[in-house]
Amino acid sequence: MPRVVRCGLIQATCTTPVEESLEKIKRDAIDKHLKLIEQAASKKVQILCMQEIFTGPYFCAEQSTRWYGMVEPIPEGPTVQLMREIAKKHGIVLVVPIYEEDLKGVYYNTAAVIDSDGRYLGKYRKHHIPHCAPGFWEKFYFKPGNLGYPVFKTQFADIGVYICYDRHFPEGARALGLNGAEIVFNPSATVAGLSEYLWKLEQPAHAVANGYFIGAINRVGREHPWDMGEFYGQSYFCTPRGKIIAEGSRDKEELVVGDLNLDEIQEVRQVWQFFRDRRPESYGDLVKE
Repeated sequence: MPRVVRCGLIQATCTTPVEESLEKIKRDAIDKHLKLIEQAASKKVQILCMQEIFTGPYFCAEQSTRWYGMVEPIPEGPTVQLMREIAKKHGIVLVVPIYEEDLKGVYYNTAAVIDSDGRYLGKYRKHHIPHCAPGFWEKFYFKPGNLGYPVFKTQFADIGVYICYDRHFPEGARALGLNGAEIVFNPSATVAGLSEYLWKLEQPAHAVANGYFIGAINRVGREHPWDMGEFYGQSYFCTPRGKIIAEGSRDKEELVVGDLNLDEIQEVRQVWQFFRDRRPESYGDLVKE
């Protein structure tokens, strides 16, 4: 019998004015996502991922210490604790990307992974941190990740996380495959005119090169007052053959659902023996400074 896992991606926009308190911004974003999580549960989604820093706007459009107030510890913080309760309530695995406080003044762009029984399994910290115009001033907010490329053994599948700008780097995508990922989720915040032409090239290529499924998530809409561009949505799932099997709209908040047949991983890898035919002893120059 095929091993099929129903997965979901949430693409949304932050509509609360940034002039409001950080508490209200965060509360409104969480309330919006709780409704979408309920929708996912009603559709029998088993693994669900939200977008990058889902608790507010993509504040990296400016450099302001005000946004340091969005940080929370993981897993002790209120958002992850709430999501643990929600995961257990619905029997759903949740990938929860938030702004993490490790120590005072040491912050990461992180995703917590929670199993369907509410257990906190661990976290992934974004490795590759952009700092470039227009409006991607991430080094002001985030320290580069230092936890490697973990794979989390959930009830339904072994999953990895790669966050936004990470997707431009094939090395981590390969590491996730070698570590046993069956599905890799990439929560993102990316705008038209910059990366859109790569959106459906890079990640299907990672899926093919590594023989796993990918769930790619992007925001929708415009976030004021910065209006750095249109977050173009189009969240999708693709197979180990690079085929997109479920896709969201360009401009609508929605839940994207895909049924992933994990048996395809073995089928593909038995045809394309990329892991067998690797030559790691010849790649040393790739990791030289």
